[in-house]
Amino acid sequence: MANDYFQFKQFLIRQDRCAMKVCTDSCVLGAFADVQGARRILDIGAGTGLLSLMVAQRASQAQVEAVEIDANAASQAQENMAASPWANRVKLFPMGLQEFALTQPQAFDVIISNPPFFQASLKSADGAKNQAKHTGSLSFAEVVSFAQRYLAPEGKLHILLPPHEAGVFEREAQAAGFHTRQILWLEATPQGKLLRAIHTYTRQPSATTSSTLAVREKDGEYTLTFQELLREYYLIF
Repeated sequence: MANDYFQFKQFLIRQDRCAMKVCTDSCVLGAFADVQGARRILDIGAGTGLLSLMVAQRASQAQVEAVEIDANAASQAQENMAASPWANRVKLFPMGLQEFALTQPQAFDVIISNPPFFQASLKSADGAKNQAKHTGSLSFAEVVSFAQRYLAPEGKLHILLPPHEAGVFEREAQAAGFHTRQILWLEATPQGKLLRAIHTYTRQPSATTSSTLAVREKDGEYTLTFQELLREYYLIF
């Protein structure tokens, strides 16, 4: 059972009112996403506010905006953001992406998201968890369409999904004119099953680079690569 809070080196995430808790793959996304030089960053589907705060920590000049449609999660994300060292640079919009688009935001240098990914699976009795995990409230096409309109010409779109769904999203993105610049495959242990994929998309054509990150060694210890990536965030490193 997940704890009601997760303490990072520079901020605290409270999560007792959020369907989706802090998880390792989201932490990898927050630490891995290239935000160098970014002035405006958008977090789609903020949940607890984890990704917003992770990128705010690294992108010291950026204004970070986040959208979250679930009322309980949005409220808790706002509290987590307000209690963080970057409260003046992080803003939560308690609405869906479609409604946020109607506000006609300025272009973003980075868009980051761990979007809902179950497209045709059985749903649970937990409505909030369904909304967080299932694409009924936010489709891949809607994320891609938003990025077409609001990602800056030199911007980057970072998406975390399971491998199969990552392939589905990649086809949507490429059909819309985006190019896959980088892929990071996540596995629990070396040469283990691929659990998640982080794709980085740009408008500019480029060769695609690919790498794999194992979270733990076979003996259960965190890999040195994982430790180095999360060193700025995890108390245990």
